[in-house]
Amino acid sequence: MLKIAVIGAGKLGQTHIKLLKEIDQFELVGFFDPNGADKKRVSEDYQVKAFDDVEELMNLVDVVDIAKPSISHFDFAVMAIRLSKHVFIEKPVTNTVEEAKQLLELSEEANVKVQVGHVERFNPAFKAALPYISQPMFIESHRMIEFDAEKANIPVVLDLMSHDLDIILSIVNSNIKDIKATGVEVIGNTPDIVNAIVEFDNGCVANLTASRVSLKNERITKFFQKDAHIRIDYLKKETNLFALTTNGKTEICAKNIEIKDENPVKTELEEFASSIINNTTPIVGILDGCLMLDAAYRIAEKLNISAPLIED
Repeated sequence: MLKIAVIGAGKLGQTHIKLLKEIDQFELVGFFDPNGADKKRVSEDYQVKAFDDVEELMNLVDVVDIAKPSISHFDFAVMAIRLSKHVFIEKPVTNTVEEAKQLLELSEEANVKVQVGHVERFNPAFKAALPYISQPMFIESHRMIEFDAEKANIPVVLDLMSHDLDIILSIVNSNIKDIKATGVEVIGNTPDIVNAIVEFDNGCVANLTASRVSLKNERITKFFQKDAHIRIDYLKKETNLFALTTNGKTEICAKNIEIKDENPVKTELEEFASSIINNTTPIVGILDGCLMLDAAYRIAEKLNISAPLIED
């Protein structure tokens, strides 16, 4: 059993604490939060020990789970890696691409596993679609959320679009050739609605739209490839396949792909435990997080966003 510590006791940290207590491969030793106003409540609610010294906690475990705001990811990850601990780190992996590259070098030197929390990779709708996706040449994604005042100043590119960027980069086995992007500021001090067109060297084109001022929540990606169209609804956990068939005449056959319902956050934590125990490569590594971050900053550059993409 792997001993694990959680860094962060906010909403996401509490989700991880709850789920880790349900995963057989992990023993939750405790949590640390430097802004521990709710530390006592979280400790009592989840029956888990709160630590005041993060290094003391890290020295007691095999794995460190970082669920703090992105601005602090790098420092906590460096501390854990230098103590030879495996690290699960929420997305985006770090504040800058250069920090991500440094983490990659440090983790390789320390011979530890690091997984980045791009949770949509573990959404059962996406997992069910994977066997059917083959060399898509056009991809369209829409990720829209209703307005939330608490997130009004978090840039859409990393808060929302990052999920779809990671998915697309994991599918399209090609370098980015060009990016075009437009955005509109409605409420926040950075664009609230962003559209990006990403062209790849292999000819694939991805059209991504993200909005935090929508009238309804929607998370849909469509993959168009030769003889097939795959539609994934991450929110409803539904996957549809539309394929051409020829039985005397050519027609479109529609099929709802069977999906195994599961909690994506729990699944990604279980998969990380498996990669450590079996000494395999994590499904979403630092390099994946680095590539997504690089693409996000390129989009931000096209939008002329001069403010930092990541804020505490």
